[in-house]
Amino acid sequence: MAEVKRKSYLSETSWGKPIIGFGDPRARLVIIGLAPAAHGANRTGRIFTGDRSGDWLYRALHKVGFANQPTATSAKDGLKLKDVYITCTVKCAPPDNKPTPEETELCSRFLIEELKIFENAPVILVLGKIAYDQIWKLLGKDWHQGGKKPKFSHGGKVSFNGKTVLMSYHPSQQNTFTGRLTEKMFDEIFTEAKSQITYGIVTKK
Repeated sequence: MAEVKRKSYLSETSWGKPIIGFGDPRARLVIIGLAPAAHGANRTGRIFTGDRSGDWLYRALHKVGFANQPTATSAKDGLKLKDVYITCTVKCAPPDNKPTPEETELCSRFLIEELKIFENAPVILVLGKIAYDQIWKLLGKDWHQGGKKPKFSHGGKVSFNGKTVLMSYHPSQQNTFTGRLTEKMFDEIFTEAKSQITYGIVTKK
């Protein structure tokens, strides 16, 4: 994937390797996306950096004080996160941005290790249904007590044993260009996440 470049990036050396998470090592909010974008994280080497999904994400994080700036253009742009750690379900850029079940399963061991590091984080925000399905599977019965999995929905929430999983549509162009996900809808998710980790309450819509 790293060998295929857009004209505007021809002079750059692409990262082209698996992506690790990024953020505050003491984070109380863990955000889980889908996979590195071919011309985003796969190019820059940092999750949600250098693509339009990242434009939406970091703008929203900055609005509620989770990020020191609203933009993410490169791994050396000075971006710092407070109380947030961001990672993804699949660690390498998949063809056509569509991870296969095999890829998701192969990368699950790395996501498990990240979840162990942040096992005391009270809030997980999943961006998209694939991330939600994987988190439900990986956290296991000790978390959700073997109950029936609630349907994925934007603004949905599952809480058990002191941990909450918030759900949001992924800020992909497919969702943002069509209006399925609006800036207001996305901002509300982060306002709620902030309330959850600060006060342990859910913001009413």
